[in-house]
Amino acid sequence: MNGKNGHVVFLGAGNVATHLSLALFEKGYHIKQIYSRREETAKELARKVNASFTHRTEEIVPNADLYIFSLKDSVLPEIIRRMPVTRGIWIHTAGSIPMDVFSDSVRKYGVFYPLQTFSKNRKISFSGIPICLEASDEETLRLLTHLAESISGNIHFINSEKRRYLHLAAVFSCNFVNYMYDIGSEILRKEEIPFDILLPLIDETASKVRTLSPFEAQTGPAVRYDRNVMDKHLHLLENEKQKEIYRLLSEEIHVRHSNS
Repeated sequence: MNGKNGHVVFLGAGNVATHLSLALFEKGYHIKQIYSRREETAKELARKVNASFTHRTEEIVPNADLYIFSLKDSVLPEIIRRMPVTRGIWIHTAGSIPMDVFSDSVRKYGVFYPLQTFSKNRKISFSGIPICLEASDEETLRLLTHLAESISGNIHFINSEKRRYLHLAAVFSCNFVNYMYDIGSEILRKEEIPFDILLPLIDETASKVRTLSPFEAQTGPAVRYDRNVMDKHLHLLENEKQKEIYRLLSEEIHVRHSNS
């Protein structure tokens, strides 16, 4: 791949593929083709980056310089098996899949994992997003580093084993936290209280861990194990699963802080 003159094929048209292809396109990279199992999603993204599109693996162009697989973890091995022979580097963007998923299919391969939450309709700048790289060889790593540095100033070299733990930490720190927001939103909606009343609290909670460790920033009734408050909260919850989540989290917070 010769810098921005190289041709890039994206396999996938979901959240990560959409944002990453747009970021590279805006930096002058030539996006040659978009593949998606759903023709309409491939067509929609291809239109945004002036690319061709297909929903058939046998129609994937074989002469691109870089193939970026941004697919569901469960789908990736199947698509790899169905890929035509190509001349380019293959990389994936997943947090929990090892790099050697490509080892039986192609000589040069790697990982380009942007550590961020993406939603298609929310614009986001790549400039500060951590991009975690791994490659089959030094030459490929140099090429991926150049690619990453063209869109972000936050580059990390992390192998497959450590990336698994990074992804696990990200799920706790992002996906599970967002589900807590969803529970809070549901509680407020039933009482006709707007969710945005929580936004200053959410902002401060996130901001605190820039200067304090998450352990130091922890507050609330579970830290001191205030059973009076906790029992009242449990009485208000109607959903048994949510009650169990509340109990489990409260117990874990209390144990962690009482052992400090």
